[in-house]
Amino acid sequence: MKFQKPTPPQAGIPLAPMIDVVFLLLVFFIVTWKFSRDEVDLNVSVPTANQGENDKRPLGEIILNVRDGGVITVDGQALSEGELSSKLKSIAEAFKDEKTGKSRQPVRIRGASGVDFQRIVEVIDLCKKAGIWNISFSTRKVN
Repeated sequence: MKFQKPTPPQAGIPLAPMIDVVFLLLVFFIVTWKFSRDEVDLNVSVPTANQGENDKRPLGEIILNVRDGGVITVDGQALSEGELSSKLKSIAEAFKDEKTGKSRQPVRIRGASGVDFQRIVEVIDLCKKAGIWNISFSTRKVN
């Protein structure tokens, strides 16, 4: 009498769950990349400093880029002084501290090294008029 050997079912890799996992990982990395990248305007070459600190960006920090021609950009959009002032005022109002009455909104100014200092002071004045006092500046380390 001849016995048949039971043949195991063919082992295959289930592709549907693997594709689902790959797409979920892809979505996760795209979303985290979008939120974690700093706004870096390549047209702004910030000055160098020996004593700068590598501090971490505060959550929700706004970056004001002042290009060589004195053009101010926020989130890639060039803004006039009036537009910037109204934008900063609305942001300052949204992040106003109830106890002190001042805005907790951090602002980082990235001025190009060739920009006239007067233009940077005008941007600082716009921030102060809007009620924003938490202002910092970007520099890069000397190579």
